[in-house]
Amino acid sequence: MNHPPLPAWADLGLLPLLNILAAFVVSGLIIAAIGENPLNALVVMMKGAFVYKGGLGYTLYYTTNFIFTGLAVAVAFHAAMFNIGGEGQAYIGGLGAGLAVLVADQFLPGILLIPFAVIFSALFGAAWAFIPGWLQATRGSHIVITTIMFNFIAASLMVSLLAGPLMRSGQGAPETRPFAEAAKMPYVHDMLAAVGIETARSPLNASLLIALGAAVLVWFVVWRTRFGYALRAMGASPGAAEYAGMNTVRITVLTLLLSGGLAGLMASNAVLGEPHKLVLNFTGGYGFTGIAVALMGRNHPVGVVLAALLFGALTQGGTELDFEFQTITRETVQVVQGLIILFSGALAYLFAPAVARALALIAARRGAAA
Repeated sequence: MNHPPLPAWADLGLLPLLNILAAFVVSGLIIAAIGENPLNALVVMMKGAFVYKGGLGYTLYYTTNFIFTGLAVAVAFHAAMFNIGGEGQAYIGGLGAGLAVLVADQFLPGILLIPFAVIFSALFGAAWAFIPGWLQATRGSHIVITTIMFNFIAASLMVSLLAGPLMRSGQGAPETRPFAEAAKMPYVHDMLAAVGIETARSPLNASLLIALGAAVLVWFVVWRTRFGYALRAMGASPGAAEYAGMNTVRITVLTLLLSGGLAGLMASNAVLGEPHKLVLNFTGGYGFTGIAVALMGRNHPVGVVLAALLFGALTQGGTELDFEFQTITRETVQVVQGLIILFSGALAYLFAPAVARALALIAARRGAAA
């Protein structure tokens, strides 16, 4: 960092806003270059995400996935660990949820079955993060390398299981049988209809409440517990934390378990909600995008939730763009999303020196005028 420290409001609010604006400006230039009006495209995207019937429900459905994976990355970041394995941990979390339902959906009622499956999704996700955490803590293996490799292993394992022992008898698609109705995560439109509020149907389900609860849990653990203090201390200076008598091996492993468990919880939305069976590639890259969500949210649960909402809106609004414009394809929308990730991730502090100089200039002028 070659600039003075920024005040919290500038670091947490102004910089992400500038990054988003920069990404939209570059995206607008691309859309203009292919012959479309960028402002029209922006209006269609916003309407698709928030205004059109069911759009908000789909936006919040995608947001739920991003909250889980963003929190998973953020927790590890606080301990100075780059957990890039959220994709694999979410995948194996889905396996845990799927196995729990396949074993118990014929005799457990929904009120027990759904929590049972959610707990298993977290446990399987955490278990998948344990070995990279243990290798990092005890053998010095780099967490980025091990978690990347575990993503590949998870993908191969799931293909092997879904095309083999878990595949429904008599079908060709690599997926399990549909889960029993009791295992379906309650839809929000059904929950609202039960209290007399009619809303458009969408895949949004009660997992959003679990995701928001997870955000509160992360805030409490990281900022209000002794373990959270140790986690942040180790992230700031591993040597100082060890010198102060903290068990850095234990902290490292527990942090990765928490991170993996959060990623695994994504299955409560992406498996128990839709498609309500275990299929290939249900993670859809949410584990990787969670890195950008955490970076944009500055690794704080509130920031992660807001950044997840942005990415959820981009996902749903981007789908609407694909429908409305023949020249704006799904790939163009992915370029826009990629630019957001680029500016909020790799270029997160691009504007920090300019902002620092501007704030210093304003402070100097105020001092001279006083």
